[in-house]
Amino acid sequence: MKRRLFVNAAGAAGAIALAGCAAPQLADYASESPRLKLRDYFHGTVDAWGVFTDRAGKVIKRFTVVIECSWSGDQGVLDEAFSYSDGSRQRRVWRLQQLGDGRFSGRADDVIGEALGTELGNAFHWRYTLALPVDGRVVEVQMDDWMYLMSDRIMLNKASMSKFGVKLGEVTLSFAKR
Repeated sequence: MKRRLFVNAAGAAGAIALAGCAAPQLADYASESPRLKLRDYFHGTVDAWGVFTDRAGKVIKRFTVVIECSWSGDQGVLDEAFSYSDGSRQRRVWRLQQLGDGRFSGRADDVIGEALGTELGNAFHWRYTLALPVDGRVVEVQMDDWMYLMSDRIMLNKASMSKFGVKLGEVTLSFAKR
């Protein structure tokens, strides 16, 4: 009897522990507001401020971004100009395609293949592989990218970066629509 009680308690504790490790799902944000419409938010000029942190949470690099956004039909362009705290600069031009039902695909020169994502409620989630320059070489890392609309002007972004399933760090951004 005691053994069965212990096994049941251990099983319940294990299930609770595993549930705590479960990743968020886009459906978790379906009823949240304000409602994010990616096309509406990324239209015109958007400013962003961000940090890259290593897996221990230490800030490795700070940066700002000015994003010029435009749409023609279902095709969008997000032209991002990055300025990093070490004085370096980078440009990434996203070419987005609205696929319907809140789904989007995206391509950029430093993205391997296609980024795929979906908006629902106040959130947008997409995944993609990024060719990241590190110490004179290029490393392909997987990005798990979440955006949350806070108001009509402000959006927060948190992207987890990993390789072979091992978390390397995070990118955290705050967007402000002009």
